[in-house]
Amino acid sequence: MRLIVGLGNPGKEYEKTRHNVGFNIIDKYLEKNNLKLEKEKFNGKYVKTNINNEEVIFLEPQTYMNNSGESVSAIMKFYKIKVEDILVIQDDLDMEIGKIKLKEKSSSGGHNGIKSIEDHLGTDNYKRLKIGISNNKDMDTKDYVLGKFSKEDREILDNTYKTCLDIIDDYFEMNFDLLMGKYNKR
Repeated sequence: MRLIVGLGNPGKEYEKTRHNVGFNIIDKYLEKNNLKLEKEKFNGKYVKTNINNEEVIFLEPQTYMNNSGESVSAIMKFYKIKVEDILVIQDDLDMEIGKIKLKEKSSSGGHNGIKSIEDHLGTDNYKRLKIGISNNKDMDTKDYVLGKFSKEDREILDNTYKTCLDIIDDYFEMNFDLLMGKYNKR
């Protein structure tokens, strides 16, 4: 069984913010595949489905970003999901807008959602799909990540999101090293 986690903050006021890139990608992937986050449990919204004869859970923690690990660890314990079978989709301030990076092990880089997951899982050795949201050094980081994308940034992200949907499809078909080789070159 695999777990795909999109990070973000629940609530209308956060819907189109930079910090909700993970939620946006999960939503677009589920929409493309006629799926919905139909269950609410484990401090999250999720759907359990079958892809290529393998059970897969798509999760959006509803704990707010800083406590994402509570939801991730709860669902992993209940379904006995191994750390090596999770993929976390996150925003990344240190990458230019729309840039994509797949990583197998990485530090939190100051990302509070990732810190929370690491604290609850006791490891940073899990797969990630990082989406660049750039950084505005003239703004407080919290204000920036909770701010909305400009029209130009949204246009860049439309292409990024399409690529991310391909990455998720390929994730179920390819070894992760091959997946990184295919998409990290861009």
